[in-house]
This record gives sequence, structure tokens and C-alpha cells, in this order.
Amino acid sequence: MSPSNKTAGALAELLDERGPLSLEELARACCMAPGWVSERATAGLLQGDQAGGRWHFSSTTVVRARRLARLESTFDADPQLAGLTADLIEEVSALRQRLRQLEAQLGLGGL
Repeated sequence: MSPSNKTAGALAELLDERGPLSLEELARACCMAPGWVSERATAGLLQGDQAGGRWHFSSTTVVRARRLARLESTFDADPQLAGLTADLIEEVSALRQRLRQLEAQLGLGGL
């Protein structure tokens, strides 16, 4: 696992202990405005539950929200393009993790 993935995982675990995050808490966690979070959630770029007109997000959403914000600001990316890029980054990370697990099961190390 890369250092950034380890940090992201540790952050998600730490936050997960406190339960779901409100829209405002997620906005603070990724240093963005609540409207920014609401727009991305409504567009399906951030996964959350909406009940009684209020959004609730899992702690793992913090990592994705920060990634979207970074992609949008660093590359001046459209939110949809940032979402697609985040999807690809997450997929590559999951595939690398699965490959490491398979290599460990087969006793291959890092061949």
C-alpha cells in the first residue's frame, strides 16, 4: 500500500468510529463549502444518504471528496472529469491491493 493510501485508510478508520458525517462536517473535512459537497452528492460523484432533506456520508467519503477537490483545483477539472479520474484511481488502487493479496497467497512476494 502506498503511503498516501495508508494515510487515507487510517483517516477513514479514525473517522468511521464516530459514525456518519453531516454535509457540513464533510465540507469541513475536505476544506470545501457545503454547497460544493451538495452539488457533488446530487450529481452522484459523492455517495451519501439523504433523509429528511439532510445528507449523511460515511467516513470513507472524506478521502474521495478530498481527491475530487484536489483534482478540480490542481487541474481545473470539470467535476464530472474529476469524478471519472477518481473512479479510475480507486479502481487501480483496488486492483493493486488484490494483486498483492494474490501474490501473498501464492508466495510470490513482489515478482
